[in-house]
Amino acid sequence: MVLAGAERLSQQAELINALNVFPVPDGDTGTNMNLTMTAGVAELKNKPSPDIGRAAEVLSKGLLMGARGNTGVILSQLFRGFARAIAGQREITVPLFAAALRQGVDTAYKAVVKPVEGTILTVAREAAKHGESIARRTEDIAEWMAEVHDKAAETLARTPDMLPVLKQVGVVDSGGQGLVCIYEGFVQYLNAELGGVASAPYSVGWTAYAPVASASASSVPAQGAVASAQASSSSAQARIATESIQFPYDMEFFIRLQGRTAFSEASFRRALERDGDSIILIADGDIVKVHVHSRRPGDVLNAAIAYGELTNFHILNMRDQHRELLHPAPGAEPAGETADPMGLEAASGIPDMPELRAAEAASQAIEPAHPVAFEMADYGVVAVSVGAGNDELFRSLGVDAIISGGQSMNPSTEDLVQAISSLAADHIFVLPNNSNILMAAKQAQELADRPVTVVPTRSIPQGLAAMLAFQEEQPASVNEDRMLRAIDRVLTGSVTRAVRDTVMDGIDIRGGEYIGILDKQIVASEATVADAARGLLARMLANGDETVMLLSGEGAEEADTAELVAWLGEAYPEAEVERHEGGQNLYPYLIMVEKSD
Repeated sequence: MVLAGAERLSQQAELINALNVFPVPDGDTGTNMNLTMTAGVAELKNKPSPDIGRAAEVLSKGLLMGARGNTGVILSQLFRGFARAIAGQREITVPLFAAALRQGVDTAYKAVVKPVEGTILTVAREAAKHGESIARRTEDIAEWMAEVHDKAAETLARTPDMLPVLKQVGVVDSGGQGLVCIYEGFVQYLNAELGGVASAPYSVGWTAYAPVASASASSVPAQGAVASAQASSSSAQARIATESIQFPYDMEFFIRLQGRTAFSEASFRRALERDGDSIILIADGDIVKVHVHSRRPGDVLNAAIAYGELTNFHILNMRDQHRELLHPAPGAEPAGETADPMGLEAASGIPDMPELRAAEAASQAIEPAHPVAFEMADYGVVAVSVGAGNDELFRSLGVDAIISGGQSMNPSTEDLVQAISSLAADHIFVLPNNSNILMAAKQAQELADRPVTVVPTRSIPQGLAAMLAFQEEQPASVNEDRMLRAIDRVLTGSVTRAVRDTVMDGIDIRGGEYIGILDKQIVASEATVADAARGLLARMLANGDETVMLLSGEGAEEADTAELVAWLGEAYPEAEVERHEGGQNLYPYLIMVEKSD
């Protein structure tokens, strides 16, 4: 059945290419889906199994390793979820098949950063939903699959009503069309295998079977869209301006996770989102599949290499592809197909790098179904933080996973559990860095799948002090003791704006004024942020302590910070002052002062 679906997709690949207009006009959806399915089929042929659960697992692995492009990766995820749903099964029934399609859809949606309706995701979802609703009506898988296909084709015909760009150029979604072709192949094989009406023999691989006599009525609009695209004098991409491709470098590669830095999917996504889109990340054991469209391919590779070795590069300049599509050179290969398997020569402005070619060649010798093993790190650290500058400070001190949170945006227990689970380490330290997050951290500790130490840090300065005391080579109990003692050795302060009039700790506070808080006590209330910070620091340095760290946030002007540093130098000449742009909201200044011994 899978071979038949792959063959049908292969036959229609060029017609699917002509439909592609979303998310960017790179013109190779059919080619990418075909290459993805080809890789899955090759793996399935190499490792056949009489158990459908094992066969689906092998297919899923092959699809993941061979996935190309947005739609290829989504296709791999549809079958990845399918394989998980039938793991351990020797045979499949209609209800189980329906449940597996639904789990495939759920897996694919989770893999896409910003799912868009009117794409292959919508086609897959509606077909799976229909399949679940009719699963109890029949035990005949061929009959059931035909209805699933018809629903997919019907949904495909409606994709122009969901995506304005499709209606603008008069086509259906290219990825959805590819999925319909695969399902059509499924139906053709099942009808032939299970005694359906036959016509001319239809050859796939080592077997032959007869397809259904004709497509269902509901699939006619979709097939008509393909035919119109083929018959038109120019493809759908011809109606898109080359300059409209904002993120021209189409990048795909694998990360083989290894080394001290544990992979944090959330952090890596944020790094890619800074100057890219169409982001898909698939983590499978110690392999991460990466797809992104970017303006800065160098930044993408630099961000990725921190996690391990990079292999199987595929980098293309989609603007060049689009120009070639509009004005092909005589005898040139179609856009989207290249003799250079990594796409290095086709990517304008990206040199041919021998070391990358060596990595590509070496990767071909590795059995995809058996990823390279790596040792778990002794420790992993999760920290709650707010502000880009503070995030970077924590990372520089060895924090592996950052959860955005703090005042007014406390992370949930689930957020903390997921961060703990994401780290490839035997023992996890958690720094909540806020008193309101301590309970959630304790709950996460109870739910975690490995030993977890919650260090009761109640502020970002305390968290930084704890990380400065952390030593990788020390036992967990020693590190916990060192971090607790580090917290006790520092005073933490903050400056923020009062939201109402009140009297507290003997201080008359007016709404809108700036208040200085030492740990949990308000010690200053002033009209300006600089005056409040000076009043707070005077209390924090009353004992002649020597080390001060200023973390500036929103509302802290550079002139105020410079004036504050100059004042510290005059008033406390022996104090060592360190300043950083923390970037936190609500608090113009967070301050740490190390107590003198």
